[in-house]
Amino acid sequence: MRAKQMPSSILTRSKSPVILLFAVIILALSFFFFFLFSPSSTTTAAVTVPYRHPSVRPETSFVASLEHFLAHKAPKIPASSDDTVGSVIDRDVRRLDERKFVKEMEWLRGDPYYPMSMPVRVYVYEMPSKFTYDLLWLFRNTYRETSNITSNGSPVHRLIEQHSIDYWLWADLIAPESERLLKNVVRVVKQEEADLFYVPFFTTISFFLLEKQQCKALYREALKWVTDQPAWKRSEGRDHIFPIHHPWSFKSVRRYVKNAIWLLPDMDSTGNWYKPGQVSLEKDLILPYVPNVDLCDAKCLLESESKRTTLLFFRGRLKRNAGGKIRAKIGAELTGAKDVVIEEGTAGEGGKAAAQKGMRRSIFCLSPAGDTPSSARLFDAIVSGCIPVIISDELELPFEGILDYRKMAVFISSTDAVQPGWILRYLKSISSTQIREMRRNLAEYSRHFVYSNPAQPLGPEDLVWRMMAGKLVNIKLHTRRSQRVVKESRSVCTCDCRRSNSTHSNPIN
Repeated sequence: MRAKQMPSSILTRSKSPVILLFAVIILALSFFFFFLFSPSSTTTAAVTVPYRHPSVRPETSFVASLEHFLAHKAPKIPASSDDTVGSVIDRDVRRLDERKFVKEMEWLRGDPYYPMSMPVRVYVYEMPSKFTYDLLWLFRNTYRETSNITSNGSPVHRLIEQHSIDYWLWADLIAPESERLLKNVVRVVKQEEADLFYVPFFTTISFFLLEKQQCKALYREALKWVTDQPAWKRSEGRDHIFPIHHPWSFKSVRRYVKNAIWLLPDMDSTGNWYKPGQVSLEKDLILPYVPNVDLCDAKCLLESESKRTTLLFFRGRLKRNAGGKIRAKIGAELTGAKDVVIEEGTAGEGGKAAAQKGMRRSIFCLSPAGDTPSSARLFDAIVSGCIPVIISDELELPFEGILDYRKMAVFISSTDAVQPGWILRYLKSISSTQIREMRRNLAEYSRHFVYSNPAQPLGPEDLVWRMMAGKLVNIKLHTRRSQRVVKESRSVCTCDCRRSNSTHSNPIN
């Protein structure tokens, strides 16, 4: 007698839990063995994360970073010979131009985004050590011993630190690729592959630490070295980058490199520091000063929130020249006002500590023009979480093609600022909601103004090359135009007649 056969539907239901459990176990074991033995498991993480941060903590102190750089990266034995270029003949320039043409045609056919594609390709000149390492050693060996003061009372070595953008950019460019984090710029070893040429001459160190005649002689030597290069002669310097961040540096020979890209603290369209036709937003780039104070990070910002009881803070020199004369008028107007701190600045670590403490206890920080339209004080305020109050009608700002400063700063025209009571009425009319929003934006923006080694994504070094990428097409246009235009046949277009910058007070929403 046959056993009674169960319905197929019942049989299927009884087996399904067992099959499902078995399948889950097999799947779990597969994943376990895949991640345990797969050689590509670490590679997958690297691909999905655009920037891998090294285990080394980024160094933001110029002095500390320079010590490490000279100890580990500088050549142990000075170069035995000067690699200054000899006389360049037209054939050398033509050969480079032909190689450049071939390479650019390859890019045009192979890259659908050329010439707007990233990364920016930079050729870094290997200049004689007297223009590079020797000057860094000079700074390092005199930093602790000297107490040199400029004519306006500023410590020489601290001024060099504020304008040390030449060091931070160069240190990143020449670092091994395995140690670099920035992906939007790459160093190339063949000149025909370069979009831009970087000149690593420390113009600010040489200006402040060499005797006047010695400095001028070194400037002339550097000028000859660069302008003798075939790449310079090919473009007349239009694709060459000069770090000229202090307004006094390289002054005696600037007129010979006015076609080059200058890295500047501001434009100063008043003509006090730069001659007409030398600087323009079309070709040059504004870079932030290196802040004098420490970064107030997320934890610091949270802890300082309840301590910000001062409405407006300023610490610095009230007597300045040129456009900075407005400081004395504003100081006289605000001194003694309730919830306002106006102090005369002092040099050294004591002055830095006082400025840092004052900024971290204030809602707004006054940033008027100095001898030039810009000053390091603006960037001190930003990294301190103190909303800048900018009174500088001729000011040009770093990375303004990327960053919107209206979201984290207050702009007041000089005309409004000198009217009795105007500044305080204006600041008190800003709502607490607007203040919180600007402070949140400050916390986000501060990373864009902190130089470091290794250079960090979204740091100032990163934004330099993002801005440079936007200039490349125009650089190529003017280079090729200069190569074929007969110079005497027409008036050469310049930027001398460009409309000057004029800053107006923020409208209050």
